[in-house]
Amino acid sequence: MNWNEISSPTITFERASVLFGPSPEKNCPNILELMRQGQSKDNIRKSTGYTIGLIEVSLTIDPGEMFVVMGLSGSGKSTLLRLINRLITPTMGTTRVGQIDVAALNQGDLLAFRRQNVSMVFQSFGLLPHRNVTDNIAFPLRVQGYARSSARARAAGWIERVGLVGYGNAMPSELSSGMQQRVGLARALVTGAPILLMDEPFGALDPLTRRAMQQELKALQRDLGKTVVLITHDPMEAFNLADRIALLREGQLVQLAAPEVMAAAPADEEVSAFVSAARDLP
Repeated sequence: MNWNEISSPTITFERASVLFGPSPEKNCPNILELMRQGQSKDNIRKSTGYTIGLIEVSLTIDPGEMFVVMGLSGSGKSTLLRLINRLITPTMGTTRVGQIDVAALNQGDLLAFRRQNVSMVFQSFGLLPHRNVTDNIAFPLRVQGYARSSARARAAGWIERVGLVGYGNAMPSELSSGMQQRVGLARALVTGAPILLMDEPFGALDPLTRRAMQQELKALQRDLGKTVVLITHDPMEAFNLADRIALLREGQLVQLAAPEVMAAAPADEEVSAFVSAARDLP
């Protein structure tokens, strides 16, 4: 596999559907028909035992875009994110990164794809508690086979980049939540992967730290040109960060637009309420 062909990738979802339950591939067409008839996810779950993750979502994320996926709990936003690195496999439809059908990769190619092309930042930070800041940041490089000295040297550069100079030997328990998230961000960026996936990355932070980290992310993305896919339930965060916003509801794509377009022409009353909540941006 030549991973150079996706060094600047377009991410494409084509009628991607995810169904949780026994034999989902066999039963997905019937569940899709129930959704088309207007039944809710909750009613379908109660009547069939199947949980809907996504329903025929089609969209394209451009290279270098700050793409935000917005929706309430259970809307399918985290499911959509996890299709990109195949932590979840689509029941129907496809997810492509460049020309690569991610669901078609064998396990060896999938592992290489994840290591070299996709990094992920979690709300819970996910730091290794028994490794210091430098070794936490260097960990993905060690997994890729870098010598310890080379990995730590590269990590040191990112310690400076995210504003943690002097904390290289500190343990995660000695850091504030904002500092821990900076370590998580540096660890995701140290590999040079072109795609950065972020699942509610600032949800555990206090409002002031959250805003500071949002501005830090915008500056880094502007400098590095990475494709960032970020999940949030916070309208203000979405409008503050996004080049475009995909709003999901009950596993379906309701609207895909730049913030200013969504503000001017919301798709329905619920989207209008979302826009109203975001208008309080300073």
